[in-house]
Amino acid sequence: MARTIRFHLDEMCDPRLAAGLRLRGVDVTTSAEAGLLGVTDEGHLAYAWSQARVIVTHDADFLRLHVAGAKHAGIVFSPIQVHSVGDMIRSVALIWELLEAAEMSNHVEFV
Repeated sequence: MARTIRFHLDEMCDPRLAAGLRLRGVDVTTSAEAGLLGVTDEGHLAYAWSQARVIVTHDADFLRLHVAGAKHAGIVFSPIQVHSVGDMIRSVALIWELLEAAEMSNHVEFV
């Protein structure tokens, strides 16, 4: 029961994901709430790094940034429209329950 990870949803994520995670007690921000709509992927990564938040995304560009060596607090990646919002809520909540923030540092978790 780790529950130390804080998340940031990039703008490709359905806002219902944030609502569902919050119902489970997960600390999550969205791009709209953080004033990051239209910001580059690098900008999202910098924001998440500065806030020690794991990015949840459907955008494969974050995987390229990871491979290029960009520092990040973690990335949770799922191809768009592969999972329902409910499945995404359950997957991210499981990561939150089982992993420590330190385990996600510079790590990609595929769901």
